[in-house]
Amino acid sequence: MVDILEKPRLAPFRPTDLMPVDLDVERRADGAILIRSRVPLAPHDPNLPRAFAERAAKSGDWPALAHRGPDGQWSYTRFADLKRDMDAATQWLIDLPEKGPVLILAGNTRAFAVISFAALASGRSACPVSTTYAALGGDYGRLAHVIDKVKPGVIFAENTKACAAALSALDLGGAVIVTGDPEGLGKPAIAYYAILETPVTAEVDARIASLRPEDRALLMLTSGSTGLPKVVPITFANLAANTTQCIQTIGKAAGWDSVMLDWLPWHHAAGAFVLRATLLEGGVLYIDDGKPAPGLFETSIANLREISVRYFNNVPLGYAMLVDALERDPVLRTAFFKDMRLMLYGGAGLSQSVHDRLQAMAVAETGHRIMMTSGYGMTETVSAFMVIHFESDKVGIGLPAPGAVVKLWPVGDRYEVRVKGPQVTAGYLDEPEKTAAAFDDEGYYRTGDLAVFHDPNDPTQGLAFAGRAAEEFKLSSGTWVYGGALREGLLRALSPHVTDLVLCDDGRPYLGVMLWTKGEVDPADIAERLRAFNAGQTGGAARVRRALVLTTPPDANAHEISDKGTINRRAVIDRRVGEVERLFAESPDAGVIDLS
Repeated sequence: MVDILEKPRLAPFRPTDLMPVDLDVERRADGAILIRSRVPLAPHDPNLPRAFAERAAKSGDWPALAHRGPDGQWSYTRFADLKRDMDAATQWLIDLPEKGPVLILAGNTRAFAVISFAALASGRSACPVSTTYAALGGDYGRLAHVIDKVKPGVIFAENTKACAAALSALDLGGAVIVTGDPEGLGKPAIAYYAILETPVTAEVDARIASLRPEDRALLMLTSGSTGLPKVVPITFANLAANTTQCIQTIGKAAGWDSVMLDWLPWHHAAGAFVLRATLLEGGVLYIDDGKPAPGLFETSIANLREISVRYFNNVPLGYAMLVDALERDPVLRTAFFKDMRLMLYGGAGLSQSVHDRLQAMAVAETGHRIMMTSGYGMTETVSAFMVIHFESDKVGIGLPAPGAVVKLWPVGDRYEVRVKGPQVTAGYLDEPEKTAAAFDDEGYYRTGDLAVFHDPNDPTQGLAFAGRAAEEFKLSSGTWVYGGALREGLLRALSPHVTDLVLCDDGRPYLGVMLWTKGEVDPADIAERLRAFNAGQTGGAARVRRALVLTTPPDANAHEISDKGTINRRAVIDRRVGEVERLFAESPDAGVIDLS
């Protein structure tokens, strides 16, 4: 008899309720492949403020948000209370003579939820921005860029102390400032609590009823990994279609109408979706103040020990840290897997070794594997438009959600992923050249990502991520380095000692790599693992010649790491010029691992 604890891949999956696979595949003469689901997009109301009003009327006394108070206990906000505050803020925005969007500088808080939904309801549109933009110092270039592009009528900066220096230094263009402590700002501002006292009139309902599908709901920012962030206008139609796509595909299994625990920032596409879906479906969202970063992940672990959820959502770095914690902590393992039905990863490809370690523990705890899915999308598509909604033990990006049409454009033995559908933006704000370059001649959005079929003879098994064109570069020999796939392979080879890495660099004579490790690691062990990895590579561009362990973690304030925990390769290389030069010095110093 086979021991399922030793053979987790033979254990059955825990039952889930996912959308069935019904695929239409069209292979064209030019080599392109079009893939779509035959399942139609479910009917939905594009007017999300109206949809939330209906939800609040049904679930008024139920908790919508939960956040730990100063005493460490959970504080709950009911749907009725959230709707009351949203209506007051909406009325205040309607009455305000200054025009323009609402720029939001806040963390994941009740006030963020109130102001963002009020902006939508008032017809102004919301532009959520990472609070790191106000904390970077210097000339606050990214925040200045966004203010100049968006031209907000209102800036909501909840944490006055954190934002005061930036707001004092920048030209705000006449925007009205709303903040938690106006007296601490040093310039005219309105207290957040004061706008919640605005008497609500019938004009709020009338304004919500007047919203059109083509009206702008959000102005979202791209990551800016290759320069200043672009501003992506998202219409109500885009927003509602994508929300419906994700709920329709995996929503019954995920249970957004149940208990959620999530840290992903609400100014980002993935985090914004979790907030939106939970509020619309009637669940309660426990706000996790942790994140996958040193000194903060312990908060997430404490929350997971206390709150068992059916659905868990994280980036690959978060899963790598979680696996280590689960293997050390039997109480955490029991709580984590108790109710778990679905785990989702996004933002980058998940290491197969992390996937397999998770499943081994799931089987040990429950006798079942847990369905692991991905959400593949980007700011330009609101959030995920491809999902693994079928049982699989393979790491991948899944298949199209209803309404999305994916075009796979041949690039050698891989395909560039392109997409059309009601979830796709029409382009970038006031960037006609970048907008034109982002779409092909048939109107498909070019993601810049590359993919392959898990099984070319069976498309229903889905697609696997095969690199990002922007991460691929040439050595001085003219040989291409396929950065995405190579990076994932190296992370697998160096796991669990190496937490992340950056490949260096375009125009160099050989491949170097900068590494972050988990505590003190013997360089000889890293060298041995790299030699074993190199032995399995067929081309010189995939073999690492030198490596350097970085002693300082990635710096979010320098954009080396995003709020969702992903590494910005270009920012790391540009900021750490000295370390890069050490890698490629004619005579490397003793700290460089030389595999020559």
